[in-house]
Amino acid sequence: MAPTGTPGPARPRDAADTPEAPTAVVVGGGLAGITAAIRLAEAGVGVTLLEGRPRLGGLAFSFRRGDLTVDNGQHVYLRCCTAYRWFLDRVDGARLAPLQDRLDVPVLDVAHPRGPRLGRIRRDPLPVPFHLARSLATYPHLSLAERASVGRAALALKKLDPADPALDGIDFATWLGRHGQSPRAIEALWDLVGIPTLNAPAPDASMGLAAMVFKTGLLTDPGAADIGWAHVPLGHLHDTLAGKTLDGLGVRTLLRTKAERISRTDDGRWTVEVPGETLGADAVVLAVPQTETHGLLPEGALDDVDRLLDIGTAPILDLHVVYDRKVLKRPFFTALGSPVQWVFDRTGSSGLTGPGQYLAVSQSAAQDEIDTPVSVLRERYLPELERLLPAARGAGVRDFFVTRERTATFAPTPGVGRLRPAARTRAPGLYLAGAWTATGWPATMEGAVRSGFSAAGAALSAFGRRHDHPLQEAA
Repeated sequence: MAPTGTPGPARPRDAADTPEAPTAVVVGGGLAGITAAIRLAEAGVGVTLLEGRPRLGGLAFSFRRGDLTVDNGQHVYLRCCTAYRWFLDRVDGARLAPLQDRLDVPVLDVAHPRGPRLGRIRRDPLPVPFHLARSLATYPHLSLAERASVGRAALALKKLDPADPALDGIDFATWLGRHGQSPRAIEALWDLVGIPTLNAPAPDASMGLAAMVFKTGLLTDPGAADIGWAHVPLGHLHDTLAGKTLDGLGVRTLLRTKAERISRTDDGRWTVEVPGETLGADAVVLAVPQTETHGLLPEGALDDVDRLLDIGTAPILDLHVVYDRKVLKRPFFTALGSPVQWVFDRTGSSGLTGPGQYLAVSQSAAQDEIDTPVSVLRERYLPELERLLPAARGAGVRDFFVTRERTATFAPTPGVGRLRPAARTRAPGLYLAGAWTATGWPATMEGAVRSGFSAAGAALSAFGRRHDHPLQEAA
């Protein structure tokens, strides 16, 4: 069960129940806040976690629709996402969100002059860069010249330092153009990967973040880009199991509880005002979105607090279709020549019983459609799915609905790097977490967990508590 807002079981006497043990309040129960709370509690800090929603998990959650359990959007991770993998291990959920044995992405082009063609992006058990050489050489959606050009651009990208501030100042499309990438190569390869990971097409994405994604995922370790996804509802991982872990560590989790004001007392401690109660703490971690953080930060905590409001947001739209029969044999695929981006089979995780299949269509960078009525989306996308999936032609549609996250991620626009704050603020004992902070990653579950590590690590250092970074061996 999810946390109910009551304190968890008592910790041992040598932990946070002793008088000298420091205390912390973590504001926000998404992945960043959960991670910070876990790390602090593991080090003997007495932690109270506040979450305004009736559940944990932030923007990666589940809900009920009739007999279905529905994820608000399709979330995946990669083998290189070592922080999120740590999270899964820590909440005992790794077995429920397995990785592919080897990267394999079916890419269906329905606009090919000679009819629909299926290609694949997959790796061989060879060292970098040879692990993708055969896949690129045989990729049917690019010409021979375009494949060669992609190879040259990849080698140039491998030499870049994603942390170079100069890269943050230009867009990905400009860099690709300088390195001979055709519009077709951008559509059929670079944006195919970049749009779902960055939540922006190449012209709208910081080159620094794009370099980080492609270098880390495709040009470091052969298995770095192997894909994993939850085979159970996200809520089971990020709410139920995470809540159980927090309870086991003695974290006091208060749901449906929003922080209204935080302030520093004369003795250097902090108070967090919530409805009906004022919480005292030695440290506070703000693990909420940038606009909410802006409203809670005390004066002087950041040099230029208003820069947080310059960090934009980007939407994600998910279309959910329940057919009366099986129409897709693969677990997922991505499409070219169609408005459809990525399609996932969510039948098993949703609890759908009887004949039928439940597909989730994930549409990133959905600014143009985020407010489109469901009826219009249905008329637009059901024929597209029939074009992509012949088995869907004539199949009955038992349900069609839409989930919209208008502020799903921070916008990875050029220049965003200089706006993202570090975990430490100018106010002693006050720390920031969230995928929008300076993690070096785009807005992913991985970035959220890493931000929780940073905030908790900074607080523990200030407390003088010995701690090891969870990814020290992997770093």
